[in-house]
Amino acid sequence: MRESILTIPISEIMEESCGCPICTMRDMLEQRTVEYIMGAAMMEPDVRIETNKLGFCSEHFAMMKACKNRLSLALMLQTHLQTLNEEIFSGKKLFEPKNAKKKKLSEVNTSCFVCSKVDWGMERLLKTFFECYKDASFQKQLREQKYICLPHYDMLMEQAPNYLKKEELELFLSDIKKLAGEYAKVLYDDVSHYCSMYDYRNTGADADWGTSRDSIERAIKFLTSREEM
Repeated sequence: MRESILTIPISEIMEESCGCPICTMRDMLEQRTVEYIMGAAMMEPDVRIETNKLGFCSEHFAMMKACKNRLSLALMLQTHLQTLNEEIFSGKKLFEPKNAKKKKLSEVNTSCFVCSKVDWGMERLLKTFFECYKDASFQKQLREQKYICLPHYDMLMEQAPNYLKKEELELFLSDIKKLAGEYAKVLYDDVSHYCSMYDYRNTGADADWGTSRDSIERAIKFLTSREEM
């Protein structure tokens, strides 16, 4: 497969083969966006206008808080709350439509600056991902991945018809079904073994937990695409 500036990020992720590659793409975009917003961009007027309007979801607030740069987060919260007070909690402005404040409230409760940037980036990465799939070597790389998580299995099935021809589509759907389905069976066996270890007959110093000790965490990540919080 011929590499370009667009395919390099995809190639690097596929070479890692350490989990769901689509999760890795999303995590990369999230991390870069959070680092960006918690850095110098925090003082850029156009960025602050967007963050004041969109706010952040709970997951990305948690990521921002984990950056330890509390002043940057506090400054964004300050102007975001100021915008809410002016646009939602202030008195009705002259000529303002009847349900304008309710509409703004609904928008801010369902929007997130980081999510919007990640969605934009994922759309472009996935377009490149499907272009890469037309190459036989990339198909081999995909089949060698550890698994595809359930939410991204659903997303790929939905998106694939927009990018792949019939023959390519059938092969792709077969590949990702195998990746998701076989891993689901592995998880079932591990979770079942974990449960069985609480039977009194399996207790003792020589109890064999096998690979089941972290099966709950792995199952949650497969089912939700997210690490346990």
